Amino acid sequence: MSRDLRQLPPPCPRQVIALAVLCLVFLGGCSGLTARPDENRSTLDATPKTSESSVRPGINDVFVNPELNVDEFVAVFEGESREVAVHREDIVARLGLRSGDAVADIGAGTGLFMEPLAQAVGPTGSVLAVDISKRFVEHLQARASQSNLLQVQAVLCTEDAVRLPAESLDVAFVCDTYHHFEFPQATLESIRKALKPGGQLVLVDFKRIPGVSREWILNHVRLGQEEVIAEVLSAGFQLNEVLFVNGLEENYMVSFDRPKLSH
Repeated sequence: MSRDLRQLPPPCPRQVIALAVLCLVFLGGCSGLTARPDENRSTLDATPKTSESSVRPGINDVFVNPELNVDEFVAVFEGESREVAVHREDIVARLGLRSGDAVADIGAGTGLFMEPLAQAVGPTGSVLAVDISKRFVEHLQARASQSNLLQVQAVLCTEDAVRLPAESLDVAFVCDTYHHFEFPQATLESIRKALKPGGQLVLVDFKRIPGVSREWILNHVRLGQEEVIAEVLSAGFQLNEVLFVNGLEENYMVSFDRPKLSH
């Protein structure tokens, strides 16, 4: 719009009521529209639509905080002390991406995997950098623009859904984020729907082994590897394989398939 809205006079009460009625009518007529990944509607869908109970209430409070300091998390997420940061190229290589593929980095954070994913799918592919944090999403989009990665689109998701179009993905990639799924079954269902039949869900997460893992992992990570696999299988995925990445000691990597449609 070319006019400066600050120059317009404030609406009268009757105008406000009329506008509210028109909005309700419009929204009711648009209820069947399919959400697009670039809508980034943070307030419309803030309340979970699932009947599933939260498995970790408040676990994402720091990320949805509008005062979140992105630079602090860049230092934490992309530092040399984090093994997935050191070995990110090898992790992406194990995804088996091809030129033209569509991949979603779910829980993309500060964009640790943005460049290697974009390189793997090439200019004809697409990378959807998905996160629950509006501050991260703003940072992700700015990072993609600054790096001229035209195939990257930042997407704001909700606590219980990735909000991506149905059957649009070849690969859904979740690195050190599954334990932050507050509503895992609802979120997994949204991922399954977003994958093409035969598409892959690939998880990287911390090994949670009592008596072996660090105390931080034991306190922070909800499930161990076998329990995560069982939870994902219960959401309608098929186990593909456990992937080996040289250098990963505290993390494991496992892939699943969305079953192909029967003929």
